[in-house]
Amino acid sequence: MSIDLAGMPPVLEKQPDEVPAFAQSGINLASAGLGAEILAVSDEFFAPATRMLDDAPAIFFPAKFDDHGKWMDGWETRRRRSTGNDWAILKLAVPGWIGGFDIDTAHFTGNYAPACKIDACICPPGEQPGPDSRWFEIMPAQTLGPDNHHFFACAREEVWSHLRVQIFPDGGIARLRAYGRPELPVAAQKGESFDLAASLAGARIVAMSDHHYGDFRRLLAPGRAASMADGWETRRRREPGYDWIIIRLAAQATIESVLVDTGKFKGNFPDSCSIQAGQLSEFSSTLREAVVASSMFWPELLPQSPLSADAEHPFSDLNDVGAVTHIRLNIHPDGGVSRLRVRGKMV
Repeated sequence: MSIDLAGMPPVLEKQPDEVPAFAQSGINLASAGLGAEILAVSDEFFAPATRMLDDAPAIFFPAKFDDHGKWMDGWETRRRRSTGNDWAILKLAVPGWIGGFDIDTAHFTGNYAPACKIDACICPPGEQPGPDSRWFEIMPAQTLGPDNHHFFACAREEVWSHLRVQIFPDGGIARLRAYGRPELPVAAQKGESFDLAASLAGARIVAMSDHHYGDFRRLLAPGRAASMADGWETRRRREPGYDWIIIRLAAQATIESVLVDTGKFKGNFPDSCSIQAGQLSEFSSTLREAVVASSMFWPELLPQSPLSADAEHPFSDLNDVGAVTHIRLNIHPDGGVSRLRVRGKMV
């Protein structure tokens, strides 16, 4: 098929150069949207710890106050008047390896936590840390500053399921990101088919033509969309061509079926879609520009097929393209897709 990359340049899922590689290529295992949750906290008088796991960047309302004082978008404890320090225990969205952390004190200026350390543990599925749980220090105490991102590498390479975030002595953190790689699902480890495009399995978005509306990362999230903001939506295209998004699958695999979900998109769903697939196991995760260029020549997995409003569209009559590591979803000409599922088996 003819591949048109004209129009807007590709938007790469890429942070500024000073951001470490683990934050550019890792999946945030502390994402509330993916299932991470706070289990216990020493104090959250001014702002609940659950806000620390929100996916959206922290916001600030200068004139907003509640019954406890200034409203802050993050976790904030009261001013400590005794020895000790505050802490919060959280369950990761899924067990996995952690490359490093972003501890963001955005909008916390005179009330940020001066220092932070992070411990981790691994619990059997369905269990939570208890009094006898063994915690390991994976980020030694680090100094924090006001209103800024703070990136720190993880000091250990094991799989973890829970984190204990300690702040010294008190204060606030706007957002906590734990970037890493999820452990493969049990089905994958048994050689069974699984969703290769799931964030919780390790899939991630590499690049796209546009992501003007919504949150494009939710395309790979569990469940169905709650609103139009809960998915990938492009601007209205005013030039020839179509929009596209490239996903690195959770593993090299053969693809058995695909589901394209336009849930919540009614007057703005794509007219049709097509999918290409490529084998790029030799490519580094940092060579995004090369992945975009090579995608022009990937074989067609799914020919251009019509879509409809607010519906799931399963496709099983796919072309045999062999084992692949990446797919490119093309939407014609523009619009919104809330979820993408790609089932297959590792090879």
